[in-house]
Order: sequence, then structure tokens, then C-alpha cells
Amino acid sequence: MRKYGVIGLGQVGATVAYTLVQQGTVDELVLIDKNEALAKAQKLDLDDASPRLSSTTKIILNDYSALADAEVLIVASGNIGAIDMNSSKGRFGEYDLNQAIVREIAPKIVASGFKGILIDIMNPCDVMTDYLQRMTGFPRQRVFGTGTFLDTARMQKYVGQAAGTNGKNVAGYVYGEHGNSQFVAWSTVSVNGQPIKNFPGLNLDQLEEDARQGAFAVMAGKHYTNFAIATCGVRLAEAVSADAQLACPVSAFDPQYGTYVGMPAVIGKNGIESLIQLDLTTDERASLAASAKFIKSQVDVLPQA
Repeated sequence: MRKYGVIGLGQVGATVAYTLVQQGTVDELVLIDKNEALAKAQKLDLDDASPRLSSTTKIILNDYSALADAEVLIVASGNIGAIDMNSSKGRFGEYDLNQAIVREIAPKIVASGFKGILIDIMNPCDVMTDYLQRMTGFPRQRVFGTGTFLDTARMQKYVGQAAGTNGKNVAGYVYGEHGNSQFVAWSTVSVNGQPIKNFPGLNLDQLEEDARQGAFAVMAGKHYTNFAIATCGVRLAEAVSADAQLACPVSAFDPQYGTYVGMPAVIGKNGIESLIQLDLTTDERASLAASAKFIKSQVDVLPQA
């Protein structure tokens, strides 16, 4: 039996839940939100869809103890309305709110007896992933965040459009913070198997900025993002369940920097199976170190008890 949990049932968490139920990914799904009316409404809506689906998912509501035998827990709490698109704070608009949520839910997750893999979507993603790991005390391997998985998808999309091909044909990684200090490691990027340097007509600086600002382009129109990030969370959860050994960029703990930061890793049944250490350029290594230093500085000041 495949069983997942989702904490936080706003736009992102609800889309994660809908995707899991609609795809028939899980047999049981634990949904948790402190807004009990919202949680009940999400369950009712999903239950109403059940007779028209080819699969059946048992939904358990607001019961932390039900997480004890869950394989994957996705944390999607927060309030995206706190993000100011016109401020340099960016995703750090949720910093104060979400650090308090971590302190509230972490003891409940631990007390539930949960022994699975925890995937964080909360913003600022790297900081909150690190904080969740510290506050739960779970092995770092078992806790990771979506990180630059989505930013890399945005890069692939924009590079593909500029090169006249499908973004699926673009390989490579966005490293660093899921935020302002992220960067495209162009040394890792290729299009249809050819290194990006073979496409001199592309404006790499603009493409990098497009990827960095991708979330805000969406939010400008509908004031939140949900489809893409939920897709990333589900894909990572499925990689854990299938022991897929999926190579992709996530927010993973790198002992070299002492914090979580976006970089390629291998995802399998144990969570982070291994980090992928590529031969980055000197400038890319410096950018990664600077981004990780910033992330760590924002975690280290948070209450640790």
C-alpha cells in the first residue's frame, strides 16, 4: 500500500493532493491543515471526484498519527500572499510566518512516528528545508526540498524557446538558492546534446534572469503559483516510491557548506541517495558558495529549540 501525507492545503498543497488522487498515485492520503474548514472542504471535493476516477484513494483528515506508516510527507504550508513581488525580499516575505509553522509542526511530525521521506516546498525553500531537518532531527538524507528543480525547468523552457526546440531537449542545472542568488551553471547546459557555447546567438544573461523571475511572471497574473511546483513535488515523491535513482536538482544538504542548497542529487527510496558533484567553473563554484553562505546565515539565526 502506498501512503503519502500533505501538510498545508492552500493552492500548492491542494494541487499536490489533487494530482496524487487524479493519477491514482497513492492508496491512502493524509491531509493536514490547521484551517479545519478548508481541510474538510478539500477532502469533500476530492471525494466527490472519486466516482469518476479509475482509482480510489482513502483520504484521512487532520490526523498526525496517521503519518506513522506514510512513505512520503510533503510540506506545503505558508501564505504566498506574504510574498511581495515588488520587494527585494522576494520569497523571504514568508520567512517569519513559515519559521513559526516549522516550530509548530515539527514536534507533531516527530511524535507521529513518521519514518519516511520529508519533501519541503515551503518558502524560502532552502532555509525552511534546513530548519525542518534541524527541528525534526531526522537524518539529512531523509529531508530535502524542491529547491531549484522548478527553476531548472523554467531555464529549460526559456532556453528551448530561444533555441527553437522543446525544453525537454535542454539539459543542465540551476544551482543555489530557490530565490535571488540562484544561478544557471552554464557549463552544465546543453541543447540537443550540444554544449550551450555552440549557440552563440543566445542571450544567456537574459535567459538566466527569465528563469529567476519565472515565479513572479506567473504571480503577476494570478497572484500565486501552483501547477508547476506541485508537479515538481509529486515527481520527487514518486521517485522516492519507485526508487527511481532520479538525477535532478533539489535542495539537499551539502556538508561542504553546512546547509541545504540547490544542486543535482540522486533521489531514491532513501531520499537523497547521493550528491552529484560536477566540475563547475571557478565562477560557478564561487556563486554556489556565496548562495549557500546566504542560506546558512538565514537558518543559523532561527530559534533552535
